[in-house]
Amino acid sequence: MRIGVLTGGGDCPGLNAVIRGVVRKGIEAHGWEIVGFRNGWQGPVENLTKPIGLDDVEDILTRGGTILGSSRTNPYKIDGGVDRIRETLAANKVDALIAIGGEDTLGVAKRLTDDGIGVVGVPKTIDNDLGATDYTFGFDTAVHIATEAIDRLRTTAESHHRALVVEVMGRHAGWIALHSGLAGGANVILVPERQFSVDKVVEWVERRFERQFAPIIVVAEGAMPEGGAEVLHSGEKDAFGHVRLGGIGTWLAEEIAERTGKESRAVVLGHVQRGGIPTAYDRVLATRFGLHAVDAVADGDFGVMVALRGTDIVRVKLSEATAELKTVPLERYQEAEVFFG
Repeated sequence: MRIGVLTGGGDCPGLNAVIRGVVRKGIEAHGWEIVGFRNGWQGPVENLTKPIGLDDVEDILTRGGTILGSSRTNPYKIDGGVDRIRETLAANKVDALIAIGGEDTLGVAKRLTDDGIGVVGVPKTIDNDLGATDYTFGFDTAVHIATEAIDRLRTTAESHHRALVVEVMGRHAGWIALHSGLAGGANVILVPERQFSVDKVVEWVERRFERQFAPIIVVAEGAMPEGGAEVLHSGEKDAFGHVRLGGIGTWLAEEIAERTGKESRAVVLGHVQRGGIPTAYDRVLATRFGLHAVDAVADGDFGVMVALRGTDIVRVKLSEATAELKTVPLERYQEAEVFFG
């Protein structure tokens, strides 16, 4: 049996751990051959392959990114894209695919399953916004990186008596902002799920200054002021229709400076949150996902995604996995407000 594996969408720490789990169990337990497809869905569309053996995954557990490369290719936006995938799988004698990705990659996996191609999904997103799983790998590492950055920024903020606005990733879900903000002791946390009052933010900031401390504001890239709109980094859209976001941090820092008369600076963490060595938690979770994805293929259970429920790895339908995003509940956000200001 020959199994294909690919990584799609934005990269994140832990992708290589999944690949390693798939290859180790696929070869050692089942004697399968593993075919890697390069650059997400572009690989099976354009027949970009890379055989993967045990030696290829020997030292990749601790590496960030993905040895297979990634892209935001959408085969359903390419003329004949699905037919080309069928031809590639047939030419390489690939019996099934394991697709590692977020909502867009898994959305393609679901449609391919509906079109008769056997796919098993593995959830990956630093935003932790897939509703069918308690956690996705990559999230823990992103939160750790953002928290460390907040810790470091606090010392320089205090030294210069300035407000620092830290912009983190999170288009529609504010999990990174919420967790890193709480862990880093932020004085204000702003998430996409709840529009914010600039007046209220300024009130919290001034309260902090009155106590002779420098305020730290953590804001998700998709957060919006009341009556405002998402701040767009550019008007360009990717193959899945997403507009690039960014700039809310700079905008807010300027508003704070103008309204308080205090120096205010913005720091955009950007893609640094995606890079580097995965945490131990993400390595373990990613490895378990890879092992259980192989089990699903062995059982012929296609059209499913492996998911974390409590401490168990279970299987859920891809239709359930991509049905809706998991956003921050209002009560979780209100818990954090106790620490604002």
